[in-house]
Amino acid sequence: MAREPAPGILITHEDCRRHLTPAHHPERPARLAAIEAVLGRTPLGEALGRRAPEAADEDVLARVHTRGHIARVRETAASGGGSLDPDTWVSPASYDAARRAVGGALLAVDAVLAHEAPVAMALVRPPGHHARPGAGMGFCLFNNVAIAARHAVEAHRLERVMILDWDVHHGNGTQEIFYREGRVVFCSLHQEHWYPGTGALEETGAGPGEGTTVNVPLPAGVGDGGYAYLWEEIVLPLIAAVAPGLVLISAGFDAHHRDPLGGMLLTARGFGRLARLVRDAVPRTPVAAVLEGGYDLEGLASSVAATLEGLTGIASGVVEPDAGLREAPFAVAQERARAVRRVVGAFWSL
Repeated sequence: MAREPAPGILITHEDCRRHLTPAHHPERPARLAAIEAVLGRTPLGEALGRRAPEAADEDVLARVHTRGHIARVRETAASGGGSLDPDTWVSPASYDAARRAVGGALLAVDAVLAHEAPVAMALVRPPGHHARPGAGMGFCLFNNVAIAARHAVEAHRLERVMILDWDVHHGNGTQEIFYREGRVVFCSLHQEHWYPGTGALEETGAGPGEGTTVNVPLPAGVGDGGYAYLWEEIVLPLIAAVAPGLVLISAGFDAHHRDPLGGMLLTARGFGRLARLVRDAVPRTPVAAVLEGGYDLEGLASSVAATLEGLTGIASGVVEPDAGLREAPFAVAQERARAVRRVVGAFWSL
């Protein structure tokens, strides 16, 4: 008798906690510990399957990164650690941790495409979406989601993959990697005029990838209502037009209102609603999420739980106190949706 697929799969590994950063650095092992503590108190902890990934080898990393960059990370770790830039640190265990994080993203893709579960989330670190082909930056060493997307189109032969990046910071590395490729559609909603300074509305791809980059830069102060409106006006119609064989979520949670590195006003419930809207829009399409940012431990953990609830339908029971937030005026989201539709409408029927 065939085994019923799990409602969802969580993927993580202890190696991901061994990537160390200096004291008071926001990207720290406590992020994963906080998530696990909250999930362990919810029905999600027992209902979801668990998998541990293998570490990706250098040939896999080289699908999107230069050999020189891979060697620099490896050698920096082997020499006792150091920094790639003022924000991005490598500790002695970071090379192995980063390869394990990539392995987690790959396993999430393999699991959902093998129908082991309709959704999977890789709770891994270091994060990845800022990592460029030849350089790490923004806390990121290797680009987990980009390698997973390349794996999906090359190993699984998918005709089209969509990456949805809702981190508060623009995923410049992911955009750069796929800017001239037609099989991967990259859609990012992020805070404008914020780190790393990329992600303008007019950045839409080039050559065979023209139209496959969709940027939705947002002013600070957009919250649950504005994001939900943009989902209905831009994200969901784009998913329908792209008709991907896989949706990959670069799941950063630093757009949460408590986060110290962003200026957005999303709540955990808001993240859950966005996840549910995606799941409802593509009920038969595999969805794999990979952890990116999110640096307030309480906001991060509750938002991950709410996102998993939205993706799987399993109630988390997590209740977030009312923060009395005052979102940016609704007209802000309306104006930005109109601007995006003017640009993106040249490539996709929204």
